[in-house]
Amino acid sequence: MTLSRPIGPSVEGWTAPPRPPVDLVLEGRHVRLDPLTAEAHAGVLYEAFDGQDWLWDYMPNGPFASSSQYHRWVRSVEGGAEPVFFAITDTRTHSVCGVASYLNIMPNNGSVEVGNIAFAPELQGTIAATEAMFLMMQWAFEAGYRRYEWKCNALNRPSRRAAQRFGFSYEGIFRQHMVVKDRNRDTAWFAICDGEWAALKEAYSVWLSPANFDASGQQSERLSDLTGLVRVASDPSL
Repeated sequence: MTLSRPIGPSVEGWTAPPRPPVDLVLEGRHVRLDPLTAEAHAGVLYEAFDGQDWLWDYMPNGPFASSSQYHRWVRSVEGGAEPVFFAITDTRTHSVCGVASYLNIMPNNGSVEVGNIAFAPELQGTIAATEAMFLMMQWAFEAGYRRYEWKCNALNRPSRRAAQRFGFSYEGIFRQHMVVKDRNRDTAWFAICDGEWAALKEAYSVWLSPANFDASGQQSERLSDLTGLVRVASDPSL
């Protein structure tokens, strides 16, 4: 007897997207993302991060005791095919004040993750910071990726809140997923799928519009409210 079992829908008209180029540059109204290099960025980034050791609490690297130590780390990751690291520049202040990367890049599955995110205090909570995340998301979906992931230590509540604000849907906890800096890490998983991208892109367009901010920079529409209309699942712990 032949049994008929569900096997999932056919993915028609889709081809594997390209890997993010190591020389990829992304530029918006408020921010520019350039390939991270030790020569161009390590010194200024170390100064931007200096005295903020808490930034590294949930990161696989850091804190860094000296500029030369951070320079060596940047040298070890620059130009790599994975992760693909960016230096983030606020184009209003011309300050290099953040880092982010694409990682877990799987073109054959159409999946890519954004991570290794480190924002100096001057970048945190700014329009530039949000636009940086939008630009990376936009490149991935418009290149043909089907799934865009965000993962973080389950104890990192600010990162979990940020994921939802940016439009990622909560997918659960991987218990005892990793050992990082000799400590257990349970990992919270979030993702956006390509079917949600058009609505999310519109949400970002509304939020990033100059019309959404008054003369003092106060927002009219909150991004979390706009993306909340698109998310298919929310983090129950928040």
